[in-house]
Amino acid sequence: MIDLRLNHRQGDFHLKVNLSLPAVGITGLIGRSGSGKSTLFSCLAGHLKPRQGCISLSGRPLFNSTLGLNVPPAQRRIGVVFQDGLLFPHMSVERNLAYGSQNRGTVFWHEVIEALDLTHLLNARPLRLSGGERQRVAIARSLMAEPELLLLDEPVSALDPALKARTLDLIAKVQRQTQIPMIYISHAPEEIRRLCHQVVTLQNGQVRSVTEGEAHGVGPTLAAVGKVTCAR
Repeated sequence: MIDLRLNHRQGDFHLKVNLSLPAVGITGLIGRSGSGKSTLFSCLAGHLKPRQGCISLSGRPLFNSTLGLNVPPAQRRIGVVFQDGLLFPHMSVERNLAYGSQNRGTVFWHEVIEALDLTHLLNARPLRLSGGERQRVAIARSLMAEPELLLLDEPVSALDPALKARTLDLIAKVQRQTQIPMIYISHAPEEIRRLCHQVVTLQNGQVRSVTEGEAHGVGPTLAAVGKVTCAR
């Protein structure tokens, strides 16, 4: 489970979330600008320290204000992909994928490359790639670390409709093959509904609803969503 109990104030904004999500499939996180998506994303990734609450992933505590626990981002085993896939421009795609990876040449390595359709791009440099190709490489590089969770922050927002649709299909494919749970942030309801097994809607810093996406029933069976109680 992905357990989140957060109470965080930042200026006039107040994030107050009490949520337990199954660590399977793809969970969509949606809401208008200022709803709290990026703040929740940053707290989960470890880039922002909440004022109060707790976070745990599959029973492993990542943050607990009561216990004074705050695991550094690099030790959380959470991969992050932003809107602009940041790659090393002087390295080939293959070297970008291998950077920091311990599984080069393994079954998992080839599985990710095949699922994201990168085989023909391994010798190319990032500057020669299209926007969609760069994003696929960025996703693959994050997956090569075999994280327990992958966070995707609007990874297809800058792509044209055709590339966007293809990239969404490939994200769904690589999730099914690797079984690494993902949280996908977007402003676009149609993307979220198409891709995700369940959808969390934020409004004014709070959870407005948790609903099933169109992928529900196609992927893993989701557990019930419930509330979280921090350890004392």
